[in-house]
Amino acid sequence: MYGAFKQHLLGELDTIRQAGLYKHERQLTTPQGAHVGISAGQEVLNLCANNYLGLAQHPEVNAAAKAGLEEWGYGLASVRFICGTQSLHKQLEQRLTDFLGTEDTILYPSCFDANGGLFETLLGAEDAVISDELNHASIIDGVRLCKARRYRYRNNDMADLEEQLKAADRDGARFKLITTDGVFSMDGYIARLDEICDLAERYDALVHFDDCHATGFLGEGGRGTHEYRGCMDRIDITTGTLGKALGGASGGYTSGKREVIELLRQRSRPYLFSNTVAPPVVAGALKAIELAAESSELRSRLSENTAFFRAGLERLGFELLPGEHPIVPVMLHDAGLAARFAEEMLKEGVYVIAFSYPVVPQGRARIRTQMSAALSRDDLEFALAAFGRVKERLGL
Repeated sequence: MYGAFKQHLLGELDTIRQAGLYKHERQLTTPQGAHVGISAGQEVLNLCANNYLGLAQHPEVNAAAKAGLEEWGYGLASVRFICGTQSLHKQLEQRLTDFLGTEDTILYPSCFDANGGLFETLLGAEDAVISDELNHASIIDGVRLCKARRYRYRNNDMADLEEQLKAADRDGARFKLITTDGVFSMDGYIARLDEICDLAERYDALVHFDDCHATGFLGEGGRGTHEYRGCMDRIDITTGTLGKALGGASGGYTSGKREVIELLRQRSRPYLFSNTVAPPVVAGALKAIELAAESSELRSRLSENTAFFRAGLERLGFELLPGEHPIVPVMLHDAGLAARFAEEMLKEGVYVIAFSYPVVPQGRARIRTQMSAALSRDDLEFALAAFGRVKERLGL
């Protein structure tokens, strides 16, 4: 039985390789950081982690996680409503609520799970969900699980969003929910969340945004896109992760209106049927939020690194997507070229990854670099020199 299916799979894999889209997984031989060891035996500068604030191996975060392991244990072997809720989990939910400026928060094993359990819990067939065309795969999959009528608007296009809201009204939608990434992870574009809230108020819609690539560092206090856009008191639901700026481990959350969170605790399937977030991760995340909230030093260093690196790439003649976010995409367009560029950069001692279809649209391949507060000025100058050499070597 498996024979024919095996040949089908081998054919699919060969097609992926021939198109230059095969994604290899490099093995790190060290903890995450600005410099990492790889299985080839070399140490390289890492420009592709989501370690925005440099907290993934921060000594205080590691110490908090170790203390959490010793005090609260390795795992709970349970979902939350059986015997998987410790007071530690409630502390983190309250800390996130206070930090984000919402009414309540619920933890999930990941933000993918948070988005996967959101829409089907809240919306029925008589409702409408209006989604940005560049939303993360977890939002797309979460929307697919619900029975609401689906509408899609062009990326960050408020005129098109308004047309979709009108269409939902014409179709008789009971409730309307607008959903967007706070920051679009492949491009670094920041959602026009304040304008989305304007339209939501005009058309009586709810607003959800996924802030995985913003929480901890975007906005004056690092609270995220809603702080950056000045609409903290106007959003209804946000989802996010502990696995990027807030310690870089795992775990996600949904935060927002109290009644929304209460219903998710009762009906959200990824929450009800998944083990609780491990206690060491919870303890480490509490410390990471404390570090992110109490000082602007890491956010300032991240911003300075981003501006310096972006200016350097522009001087070298690279095509960049515009923006100010620590995601700095270097556009090469051709998937094969992007893969070769990444390999040549590794020879130069710089770890970057080529992004190509289906992660980005066809013809939009790129090297997505990401800045971190853990990177020094020497690191960035080293990286820029390597980019320049590889550009010349490949005749770009």
